[in-house]
Amino acid sequence: MVNRLKPSTLQRLKQLLQPNQESPSVEQRAADLLTAIDAGGLPLHAGIVNDIARKLGLEVALDAPMEVTIARIRNKVSP
Repeated sequence: MVNRLKPSTLQRLKQLLQPNQESPSVEQRAADLLTAIDAGGLPLHAGIVNDIARKLGLEVALDAPMEVTIARIRNKVSP
């Protein structure tokens, strides 16, 4: 006996497996990070901050304090 999926289930699976729409640019990710920090948020994962910094062309040491990296991102993104 063949087990067939309902069309709605198949559509949901296709949506999940298709690539998401365009991901935000690095500059947009940096701006979003800085906006969240300015609003009182704290980044919980240093790897995300370091990834944004590296993609902006900054060199980041593994033991660099996150506050220093955030300041460097702010200097790079700010006009």
